[in-house]
Amino acid sequence: MSSSDIFIGETIGTAILILLGGGVCAAVTLKASKARNAGWLAIAFGWGFAVLTAVYTSGPLSGAHLNPAVTLALAIKDGGWNNVPAYMGGQLLGAMIGATLVWVVYYGQFQAHLTDREIVGDAAVQPVTKGQTAKVKSVEAQEQAAGPVLGVFSTGPEIRVVWQNLATEIIGTVVLVLAVLTQGLNDAGNGLGVLGALITALVVVAIGLSLGGPTGYAINPARDLGPRIVHALLPLPNKGGSDWRYAWIPVVGPLAGGAIAAGIYNVAFA
Repeated sequence: MSSSDIFIGETIGTAILILLGGGVCAAVTLKASKARNAGWLAIAFGWGFAVLTAVYTSGPLSGAHLNPAVTLALAIKDGGWNNVPAYMGGQLLGAMIGATLVWVVYYGQFQAHLTDREIVGDAAVQPVTKGQTAKVKSVEAQEQAAGPVLGVFSTGPEIRVVWQNLATEIIGTVVLVLAVLTQGLNDAGNGLGVLGALITALVVVAIGLSLGGPTGYAINPARDLGPRIVHALLPLPNKGGSDWRYAWIPVVGPLAGGAIAAGIYNVAFA
């Protein structure tokens, strides 16, 4: 595979991954969506099917890594680092494109959700002290670090305990990458094969159902960072913060998990 094929394949595949994965988050979250409140099962299976579709689409071009943690693990496993920049660059760009497409598809729902008083609060002002006023905001909009629709784009913890949040992302990624390395590689060993795509999709569903509760299971640095950048840039009304103080955890955690998984594979399976 040439570097250009890898970059194009990873861009297309990761864009599809985020379009469908972020799309199910938008469908469940936004008030004017027909799938509103469909729940965690819908999100877990939606992300699994997103992985399946993205892998089958991009596999012939790039081997369908779609995740810097997978790319890092394969580089450690095989010692091949030449195409790592092409893989990771395509993954980040594709994630940003996918997140932007989610905004396009759900444009009206974003506008309605983020101008709804139940979501962003009452625009009326009430006195705080003499000569001062403050806007009354809903509970959902009071958290400045993470705005009311950030979860459509990126992950965040239910309880902020740094070591636990980091450990959760590391453990989840170890499970994912070990499954890829032991069951999912194609005959060339450089990406996911046909059966491997199905195995990986089911593993992603399992991780979401079993380990996704604490942090929302990024298990993919590009999946979290690219859409978080898009959230920060998009002209969404009352969107709140992008929670950059948390953003390093879903990047460092999955990369560490991928490296650990590669080490385990080289010691136990190679």
